[in-house]
Amino acid sequence: MDLGLKDRVYVVTGATRGLGHASARELVADGAKVVVSGREEKSTADAAAALGPNAVGVAVDNADPEAPARLIGTARERFARFDGILISVGGPPPGFVADNTDEQWRAAFESVFLGAVRLARAAAAELGEGGVIGFVLSGSVHEPIPGLTISNGLRPGLAGFAKSLADELGPRGIRVVGLLPGRIDTDRVRELDSRSADPEATRQAAESRIPLRRYGTPEEFGRTAAFLLSPAASYLTGVMLPVDGGYRHGF
Repeated sequence: MDLGLKDRVYVVTGATRGLGHASARELVADGAKVVVSGREEKSTADAAAALGPNAVGVAVDNADPEAPARLIGTARERFARFDGILISVGGPPPGFVADNTDEQWRAAFESVFLGAVRLARAAAAELGEGGVIGFVLSGSVHEPIPGLTISNGLRPGLAGFAKSLADELGPRGIRVVGLLPGRIDTDRVRELDSRSADPEATRQAAESRIPLRRYGTPEEFGRTAAFLLSPAASYLTGVMLPVDGGYRHGF
């Protein structure tokens, strides 16, 4: 199926590795052009180079109030258009309620929550009919994940913001979508598994609770993201789509 991505231009944040990079890679593979961001100059430049001539990197933190203007401005300057954004950010520090400090909460709020809100607001002001705003969230939107207290606190609120935004932007023909990754085989998930006494047993136990009996691949997530951002998904908005191999059993 032709997703209609040829020559469309997207900003993808947190795209130096993991789910953000996989999403950018699938967008480019289907003909889109991307502006990718990350916190560090070298890793951002390397990520853009790996994606080829239809990608450019901008080193900026999602928490930086100047990030939205820099990223959207780069899209327009480099590729002469802006069709959508996928807002992804590395997960906040793991820990239980008693483990996480006020400073960790504040830093995570700035990057995971407020940074995403700023990016979405700026995108909404710049996009026209057919534009799309996507959020990479988490299965914690529906059910808390043990040991990820900060994520459990912030992700559901951001999903609520996304749903409100979908209602507000719908009359302008702008879509808002969310992706809820489960156990995708990324550095982040492997690091979380490694915190247990027996990482391999932890992974096997997690896989046993997934109907497909395996972790997902970043490529599988990226293809789902590319579809949701594409014109082929033009009648989907306000959805929070689990990408979890069937782990979530509720409707």
